Amino acid sequence: MKEDSCCRIFVPQLFIFHSAFFLMELIDTHAHLDYPDFELDLDGIVARACEEGVKRIITIGTGIESSRRAVALTERFPNVYAAIGIHPTNVIEEGGDFLPALRELALHPKVVAIGETGIDYHHLPEELQVPKVAAVDSALLAQSTGDQERLIAEGAWKADQADAFRMQLDLAVELGLNVVIHQRSSWVDTLDVLRDYTGKVRGVFHCFGGTSQEGAELATLGHLVSFTGIITFKNAEQVRETAAAVPADGYMVETDCPYLAPVPHRGKRAEPAHTRLVAETVAQVRGTTLEQVAAETTRTAGDFFRFARQS
Repeated sequence: MKEDSCCRIFVPQLFIFHSAFFLMELIDTHAHLDYPDFELDLDGIVARACEEGVKRIITIGTGIESSRRAVALTERFPNVYAAIGIHPTNVIEEGGDFLPALRELALHPKVVAIGETGIDYHHLPEELQVPKVAAVDSALLAQSTGDQERLIAEGAWKADQADAFRMQLDLAVELGLNVVIHQRSSWVDTLDVLRDYTGKVRGVFHCFGGTSQEGAELATLGHLVSFTGIITFKNAEQVRETAAAVPADGYMVETDCPYLAPVPHRGKRAEPAHTRLVAETVAQVRGTTLEQVAAETTRTAGDFFRFARQS
């Protein structure tokens, strides 16, 4: 296979003496290899991923320039694919005319999804944040002209994110691609937008931290969830409960590197090789083997991203 030859290029000694190890295949479905964190040692990072059985990596664009860099990386590494999109917190920076450039990038043969896109209300711009005023009655604050202006601006900011989300969903439908979704503090609004696309496009809610009930709701709508290194954190019991309950064909694994390095690397730079640690923890909470989780997630990722059509 193409991925085996990739591993042979990077780590020939491992391939020769431990070729059986490579029968297990993992896919890091969400990485940010274009970030400066990886600039100095990217060859080694991709090699280490191969050593750990991570045979494919999807690098995620978060804006037009980031997406261009992601596409360029797919041409540099045979086992790297790209998703291209506008992250919700970058919508204002990108402006409203991003669609032509995004459509052009999406035509590249190794672009396998649109995203990451979605809605994020957690990262409120500084100019929209309510000042911290001690012992001020909220009703009185709401009557102030400044607060009313903030509320109007916040509404426009949320509408811009929803519009950009819809534009990217429309593009995904047009091109027959699925969508990588970023959702934070916006569950209801995100699902309200997605319901209009039921049966037209599927999404994966990356870095999923919701409840098992929320995961089941997504499955009913035809969407997937994906787990990061958070699943290894001591305080992430809810994530582990969800991972234990999700259907075998309803989840994938990722690193979201350079963020969210799993234990025992927490607090350091994450990298695609850590996908194995995520998968091992998923296997533990599901009461199964690493090989089973690898088989389930690789099959699901293959169906979702449709790598075969890029060959």
